[in-house]
Amino acid sequence: MRIAFFGTGEFAVPSLEAIHEKGHEVALVVSQPDRPQGRGLTLRETPVRHTADRLGLPVFQPERLRLEPDRVIALRAEILVVVAYGQILRANVLECAPRGAINVHASLLPKYRGAAPIQWAIANGETRTGVTTMQLDQGMDTGPILLQRACPVEAEDTTATLEPRLASMGAELLVQTLDGLVTGSVVSHPQDQNQATRAPLIRKVDGRVDFGQSATLIANRLRGFSPWPGLQFLHDGHLVKILSARALEAESSETGPPGTVVRVSKEGVDVSCEPGSILRLARVQPESRSPVSGFDFANGWKLTAGTGLGTPPLESGASRLKD
Repeated sequence: MRIAFFGTGEFAVPSLEAIHEKGHEVALVVSQPDRPQGRGLTLRETPVRHTADRLGLPVFQPERLRLEPDRVIALRAEILVVVAYGQILRANVLECAPRGAINVHASLLPKYRGAAPIQWAIANGETRTGVTTMQLDQGMDTGPILLQRACPVEAEDTTATLEPRLASMGAELLVQTLDGLVTGSVVSHPQDQNQATRAPLIRKVDGRVDFGQSATLIANRLRGFSPWPGLQFLHDGHLVKILSARALEAESSETGPPGTVVRVSKEGVDVSCEPGSILRLARVQPESRSPVSGFDFANGWKLTAGTGLGTPPLESGASRLKD
């Protein structure tokens, strides 16, 4: 098929490579503009732009596609493929291809509609997720489902480990979907709106630790928000980033106000959480310092049983964990 491919991030790269390898004609790759990154603010290509250049595919990078749709509309593509693009396609673009537009989404829709399905699935403690191909409409991930494939979320998975697996699965499912659309073996079906949940964009303030939550919930958030924004707590006026932690069951004698250190050992710093749970801080990084073990942090910052750890101030705009 003659395809216009829309994608920006790493998640989209396997899908672009897969349809190119399959022999589809990728007539145009549309990606977000390259952005300055790093301390030197060096202009860096998007992962999809880099891949398209390597494959010898033409690239279009409008700042706002809604203001420059003519090149896509005039392309006369048979179908549009959208994977982690980062902009909403208006009706005039969605309707310019006879077969419409299909999307690869990193969840089992209708669960986790939105910009951060992988992060929130892990943060919410899901043990199962997957990928979905769907027909795009004007809603936020509300279009009819084409195909789905599930996979487990392993106990030690973080966003950094789960995303590549889902990206690979999504690429395989995309090829299968395109083949099925050609043969007529893939038929769409509507989503169950009553089962829909949201996965809003992750913000920096989502990385604040609230010891008033359960240790399991905090540990799941740490996995989901790794590598960014991570989780941070406040001690002695300094932000401290948690690099490694796990939830423990608490003995009745160990409970205390949320955020209270109940034990320091070679294994880490055990902190009281709700309801009656313990979070063991195994490795942390104080701001402007190098990473250290929880035990070394306790020794260097004079943490003992009874020390209180705090929650960073809540800025406006934090995403809710569940919606």
